Amino acid sequence: MYRHTKSLQFQVKPERPDALFAAKLQELVGGQFGEMTVMMQYLWQGWNCRIPGKYKDMILDIGTEEIGHVEMLVTMMARLLEGAPSETQAQAAAANPALAAVLGGQNVQHAIVTGGAAMPTNSQGVPWNGGYIVASGNLLADFRSNVAAEAQSRLQTARVYNMTDDPGVKETLQFNLARDTYHQQQWLLGIEQLIEDGFTDGLEDSHKDEEKTEHARTFYSFTEGSRAGEGRWAQGNTLIGNEELVFAEGVPLTDDVNQVPPPDPLLFSTYDGSMGPGTPGNAGGAFKQGAENLLHKAKEALTGDDK
Repeated sequence: MYRHTKSLQFQVKPERPDALFAAKLQELVGGQFGEMTVMMQYLWQGWNCRIPGKYKDMILDIGTEEIGHVEMLVTMMARLLEGAPSETQAQAAAANPALAAVLGGQNVQHAIVTGGAAMPTNSQGVPWNGGYIVASGNLLADFRSNVAAEAQSRLQTARVYNMTDDPGVKETLQFNLARDTYHQQQWLLGIEQLIEDGFTDGLEDSHKDEEKTEHARTFYSFTEGSRAGEGRWAQGNTLIGNEELVFAEGVPLTDDVNQVPPPDPLLFSTYDGSMGPGTPGNAGGAFKQGAENLLHKAKEALTGDDK
């Protein structure tokens, strides 16, 4: 259950309408790293968190705060769009006719689609989509993604901050900058807490006992004359396990080559026949392949032979 409080978390009072700036502010609403993304990312992570208590509560607290940040920017944009488009077009044309001709005064969708309000899109009108969010169920992996999301969000807020001289808008963005500064620390401290509580050693290392360990500590360079070996990532000891890092030339580690199988003849791929006929990708072929796979697994279970 969520409850709505009418008061905004922080004031959003532009000194004057500015539809041209509102078009830029759209990126902070529905862009890949906008407030809609972090809102949905944190809510999904929180709803699916399997550790009751401080972790789940923390994630949902910040997710709920981000709902309020979306509301703040939507309110700000409605106020920036007050009186648009005619007033803004006239002002822009008076200041710079060429600019007015190119931009048309404002994002036309603000007038045509929403009637002078924000949209769930980026600054180019591309709709926000769920593919922007990360919610894997692994808190270490998610927290690292959250640090990056907050860093990108803050960077874009800082760039937009330089695009206005409105003191009211700047005051709101100063608050947002501060929150993004804190939230980066929040997720980094969350990672420290995960380590302290024994949930991780600081690396995502699922199936660590299955990995080819010699490749887990090697930097491969594929650039002639590369100086990458001078960096900490290629020398000294590993962060976990205290093993020596290795800098090596990137060379083939196998004699396997990029040779794909003969194509399904029903797909009409260009093919010279040199590898023989392809396997038809029909229902009969799929059934045969499935039966062969089941027989292989049964044999492996009985004999322990994986060949």
